[in-house]
Amino acid sequence: MRTLLGRLDELYVLGGGRGANRPAGSTAESEACALAAQWMDEAGLTVARDAFGNVIGRLRGSQRELPEVWAGSHLDSVPEGGKYDGALGVVAAIQAVAAVGVSARTLGVVAFRDEERGCYGSLALAKSGPLPGRFVELHVEQGPLLERAGAALGVVTGIVGSTRREVVFEGTAGHAGTSPMDTRYDALVQASEYVLRVRDAAKAIDGAVATVGVLHVEPGAANVIPGRVRLTVDARAPDEDRLVRLLDALDLDPGVDLAPVELDASIRSVLRDEVERVAAPAVELASGAGHDAGVLAVAGVETGMLFVRSLNGGVSHSPEELSSEDDIAKAVEVLTATLRRLAAD
Repeated sequence: MRTLLGRLDELYVLGGGRGANRPAGSTAESEACALAAQWMDEAGLTVARDAFGNVIGRLRGSQRELPEVWAGSHLDSVPEGGKYDGALGVVAAIQAVAAVGVSARTLGVVAFRDEERGCYGSLALAKSGPLPGRFVELHVEQGPLLERAGAALGVVTGIVGSTRREVVFEGTAGHAGTSPMDTRYDALVQASEYVLRVRDAAKAIDGAVATVGVLHVEPGAANVIPGRVRLTVDARAPDEDRLVRLLDALDLDPGVDLAPVELDASIRSVLRDEVERVAAPAVELASGAGHDAGVLAVAGVETGMLFVRSLNGGVSHSPEELSSEDDIAKAVEVLTATLRRLAAD
């Protein structure tokens, strides 16, 4: 564990500043990939980079004709991000594969680039290949559910579907001092009522969430009644039925931007067994955030995902992001045992 935690510290300081600062395409992201390649090499893996720059290390198996088994995550970060997001999945995979050693199937570790802007590294790999037969991603939960449940680890059932839309409200601009309140047609008042509607609609559907994250008020002067407001709605739900219901409740186009992804049942079963053994109870939950695991699952790879409890109320994408050393140790043990089982046949 000392080595793993030390590696997280090394990655965390790249780029300088407050928190993790390894945005996609930055020197810091490249330095992180170079460190990961070095650590893979030290673990006895054969290291290569694909055309996109993803780093892939392999420990060749005794039956190389069998589809490979990989683990890993991403190394880029948001500005002023957390220590564990993505990076934990890479360093844990290196440690787990080294612990398993040579198996029937070739074991691999992948460090994806450019995940935070839209999983572009894993999308590039899915398009160009070659892909593994099985993939497991270890990641911090980035939410409060495991902490609330008193569970160290969680088995991810799937990745939620999501849709993002822009909504426009038209009003009548006017003088803030001379327009009586009962004659106003204020676009911001309309938009504000809709924001509350977004909140209430999501709360009424189990597992759904919705966010108004961007709001533009025009003309944007302190002494002018807003005449036009544009806002964004980010809507997410664990399955397509609930997502469509949420969109319908908000009078939004029912088209789904990213369909929900169900993760592989057999890998989930292995993860559940190992979590029960190491850190019961085995809580199952959907991921509300997108991940490289979802991209590989859509590409036809048998995919599983293991969450590590996020502390501090589940905060992530922030220097306040935190997972305990004990939870991380349990997660690495579960990942190691899972890879050993998946690579044995």
